[in-house]
Amino acid sequence: MRLASTLPLPLAHSAGWLLGWLMYAISPRYRAHLKENLAIAGFGGDLQVRREAIAAAGRLLTELPALWLRSHAEVAALVRQVSGWELIVEAQAAGRGIVFLTPHHGCFEISAQYGAFHFPMTIMYRPPRLAWLGEFMLAGRARPGVKLVTADRRGVRDLLSALKKHEAIGILPDQVPGLGEGEWTEFFGKPAYTMTLAPRLATRDDVTCLVAFARRLPGGRGYALTLRKLAEARPGETEARRLNRCLEDLIRECPGQYLWGYNRYKTPAGAERSP
Repeated sequence: MRLASTLPLPLAHSAGWLLGWLMYAISPRYRAHLKENLAIAGFGGDLQVRREAIAAAGRLLTELPALWLRSHAEVAALVRQVSGWELIVEAQAAGRGIVFLTPHHGCFEISAQYGAFHFPMTIMYRPPRLAWLGEFMLAGRARPGVKLVTADRRGVRDLLSALKKHEAIGILPDQVPGLGEGEWTEFFGKPAYTMTLAPRLATRDDVTCLVAFARRLPGGRGYALTLRKLAEARPGETEARRLNRCLEDLIRECPGQYLWGYNRYKTPAGAERSP
């Protein structure tokens, strides 16, 4: 992994292209999830989007050694373009906490690291099933200015504490929550168990909620970070549906970099199936 972290990003992304296609070829379950989710979102017949998504999934893995093992300054320097930074400046000047929503879209790992390079951040995560991977992930994400909290009640308390201090927090809003932590609402037209924590925090009067997307630039040239406010709710729309609608709009702008192989529509253990 340390050797892989020294690879130039163009080479790492080229290797990711190959890895993505190998995963697609050898895993029927992954292949089925990817095709099914693309079809649900209306991209089933778009071969270009499918090819891009296959390659993006591999690049997500091969870029991790650099993002977790290089110095914080080197990682932050991989962000070549930033749009919407003035929203952060405005929120901080007004003494507001900031909720960053970073879906499984593009290089979501670098979004938090770039933010934490400039100000303290508390980031919620769900430990992976493999213990060795969890230890490696924690070591890679434990940067100066970063506080990692688990997705449980104690973690929620830590998030609230950070917001009370007008600091920033980061959440993966399209991660399937545990039983009792979400509600069924549409995501690309199909019911998906959607977390209620993120939209609940986003509606606080003392908080600015921003959606963050770090797009991979062609040829491994780095990343372009886009920040935007969560759109206003529509009449009669629940907060969870508002969240999913905003994520849908963002994903449609660059569908090839969404993690379509993620089992977004699974039913959490113990929960009733979608209506």
